[in-house]
This record gives sequence, structure tokens and C-alpha cells, in this order.
Amino acid sequence: MAQDSVGLPSDFQFWMHKLSVWDQASTLETQQDTCLHLPQFQEFLRQLYEALKEMDSSAIIERFPTVGQLLAKTCWNPFILAYDESQKILIWCLCCLIKKDPQNSGESKLNSWTRGLLSHILSTFRFNIKEVDLFTQVLGYAPTDYYPGLLKNMVLSLVSELRQNHLNGFNTQRRMAPERVRSLSRVCVPLVTLPDFEPLVEALLTYHGHEPQEVLWPEFCDAVNEAFLLKKISLPASAILCLWLRHLPSLENTMLHLFEKLISSERNFLRRIECFMKDSLLLKFAFKTYFPYASPSLVMVLLQHPKDIPRGLWHQALKHISEMLKEVVEDQTHGSYGGPFESWFLFVHFGGWADMAAEQLLTSEAEAEAPEALLWLLAFSCGPGAGHQQRAQTMVEVKAVLRCLTKLLRSPALSARDLQAAAGEGGQGAPRPPACQQLIRRLVLSFLLRAPGGHAIAREVITLMAQTDAIMHEIIGFLDQTLYRWDHLCVEAPRSRKLARELLAELRGQA
Repeated sequence: MAQDSVGLPSDFQFWMHKLSVWDQASTLETQQDTCLHLPQFQEFLRQLYEALKEMDSSAIIERFPTVGQLLAKTCWNPFILAYDESQKILIWCLCCLIKKDPQNSGESKLNSWTRGLLSHILSTFRFNIKEVDLFTQVLGYAPTDYYPGLLKNMVLSLVSELRQNHLNGFNTQRRMAPERVRSLSRVCVPLVTLPDFEPLVEALLTYHGHEPQEVLWPEFCDAVNEAFLLKKISLPASAILCLWLRHLPSLENTMLHLFEKLISSERNFLRRIECFMKDSLLLKFAFKTYFPYASPSLVMVLLQHPKDIPRGLWHQALKHISEMLKEVVEDQTHGSYGGPFESWFLFVHFGGWADMAAEQLLTSEAEAEAPEALLWLLAFSCGPGAGHQQRAQTMVEVKAVLRCLTKLLRSPALSARDLQAAAGEGGQGAPRPPACQQLIRRLVLSFLLRAPGGHAIAREVITLMAQTDAIMHEIIGFLDQTLYRWDHLCVEAPRSRKLARELLAELRGQA
């Protein structure tokens, strides 16, 4: 990047001239010229930021005396602010000018002026900055007098709007639109470490709307979590918990960060571990905090690792899980534990229980009364939102397929067509629901990996099954998950492992 910054002074003059021309004229030709140069100007801003971030504010002013003029003109150009990542990079450049501990009036004025530009960028969400300027000029205030207060009030105004409060007697009960919340979180990505913006960061993290999908920009969550781990930001524990619950990668990165600190600690090992654990927020919350809508007893059962259960007792554990899930999902008295999706999320994300149920149904280890419970588990795993009738129909379909597969298991010779017929594919009957069909494909794949004669016909069967790219990727995912689970359970199946790896490599080559 040092090499990239060599030509910055000459580029500086070019872009200063361009910005002056764009600022003084608003003709169609000027607007077209602006749009034509937007990619090059964004790259110039990026190179400028790479140079600024290596210097303090005094060195910046010494090397680039007119940087303030350039950034100010940029802040007032709506085309630049609207283009790609220019707004974000511009904010990064402005943040480089702020000195956290100003030593003299000049540095304080520079901080105040920079805050004014940041206020202008945020004003697109709340105020018209030109109207504010005219109003304060009439009252006789200088920018250095009102910019810090303006930024503070603007942040508090946005916080109030996010929290649906009242502001200065004006009713702001109307909820902020989801797209504005998302845009605001994107603008705040480079601002998360500035103390002035901490209330806004906290309000965004604790914002809860009624949208089906997360509205916060993922990069915003990443930036906040990184700043928290590096102790560059001070937020309440409740806000950090909201961050982890709504953005799982942040929780995962926090766990990895803690593990890295523990592993890298060599001297005074036990004492340092104790300090790390006390310093981390991860053990300070009650266990139920991470699963607020799930049955506590169900959570404890699902968090068991299957390898800690004797293999001969797996079907009993699965039956117990099935009974607990069925009670929570179908019994209305457990409404306090949320809808079926909360329980489904836990079931499919811990331990590979669904795949274990499929394997148990394909072996002779299951007891006579166990299959119904395991069938219910499989039907629930593929359709958590299905009603009782639809789930019962799925169980009937799967049971019929399992009966055919069991007969084929005892057959001296297997063929791909026989297996396709057993799975009910290519038949003349009514088409099955997609979720049910997906479940049957997983049963057939498990059968191929475990049946003595399945290895010889596996490739032909998969070719017949993988009629679309979506099914191809589904099969790849199943094989990948199966190998991962076998590794964790220390499953002794060398031939099946070898086949799964070969099939996975071939399919990835075709995808």
C-alpha cells in the first residue's frame, strides 16, 4: 500500500479540481461526468484511507494540508455517497482525523469539524443539515459551538426512534422502517469504536422488529464483535448477548478467541485460564439464556454427545428424544417453549441425531416398538412446520420404503433399478411432497453406504437420483455430514468411508 500512496499528491490535485467542478455546477453533463468517474474516485478514497490510517492527525495535516477540503466536498456529493462502498470508505477517512485526546484548541476544533461531517452523513436518516446550518447561523452560533451537540442529539434521536420513544415532545412512536435500520447499521460499520456512537450501536443491537429475517448488516455485527474482543468498545452485557443471539458467527468467533487465548497461554497456565474465564462474558450468563424458547430438559438431552452413549443404547436415547420432542411440539400445554421451529433447530444442529435415527431404522438393532418413535423423528426433521396429518402421511411413506429396503438388504443381488423402484422414484403414483422425497433420498444413501451390495451400484443409483443441480448439492451435503459424523463418533467402517470420500470427490468435480 505504501507504493500505492506514492502518487497520491498528484491525484489529490486532480480530484480536488473535479470535486470543485462537480460542486459548482449541476448540469446534466456534470452529473454524467460524476457518474463516469465514481469507480476511480472510490479507488482513490481507498488508497487515501490506507495512507491516513498509518498516521496521526497532525501528520495527516502536514502531509495533506487540503485533505479536509477534499473530504468535506465529498461529503456533500450525493452521487459519491450513494455509490457502492464510497460512503463507508469516506467515514473511515474522517475517523482517521479524530484525535481521541486533543492536546490543544486546534486539535479540538478539528475534532469538532470532523464530527460535523459525520453528522451530515447521518443526517440522511434524520435531519436536513442545510436547514440546521441556516438556523444556527441566524442564532449567531459558530460550527465549533454546535457540531458536537448536534452529533450527540442526532445519535440520541436515532436511538429514541429505534426504541420507539418520544423526543422533545414530538411523537416518534412510528417504528423505523426495516430498510432504514439496515442502512443505518451499514453506515455505522466504521463508526463502532467512536465513543459518540456507542449509544447508537447499543440501540441497533437491542432493536427487535417483526421482520422474518435479520435486518442488521452482517458486517456491522462482525465489526462490533471484533471491537468488543479487542476492548475497543464498551457496551452493556445485555447488548453483547443480543449480538451473540442474533448473529451466531459472532458467538462462534468469541468462542474461538477464548480458545486461542487458552491454547497460547503457557506460563502460569492454571492462573491465566482462571483469569481468562473470569474476564469472558461467555460463562457469566445462565445456560438457559442461549436457548430462551426451548424446554430445558430437551436441551440437556440433545447436548449429550452420541459418542458418550454406548452404541447399544442409541435407539433408546433416540426414542426418549422423540417422546420429548413430540410432547413439546404437539402438546399445547408447552406453548411457553415457543413453536416447533425452536425445537427443530436444536434437534438438527446437535449431534446428528436425525441421521442416527435413519441408520437405526436400516439396521436390526432397533427394538420392535422403537421404529414408530424413530419414524416420527425423521418426519419431524424434514417438516417441522407440517401438521399432524401431513407428518403421519410422511411416516406411512417412509415406512413403506423401509420395508422394501429391508427386503433388498436380504437379496443376494442388488440392482440400481430395484433400489429406484423401492424408493418409489420414477413411478406413476402421486408425487410426494419435496421434504418427504428428500428424506427418502437420505435413507437410500444411508442404505448404499451400509448394505454389502450397495457399494457396487452406488454410482449408478446416484446418477439416477441426481436429476437436478439442487439434488446433486443435497447429496454432496449428506456425504459431507456423514463423514464428519463418523469421524466424531469414531465409526469403524473403512470400506464405507472410502466409498463416501470417493463419491464426494467425484460429485464435487461434477458440480
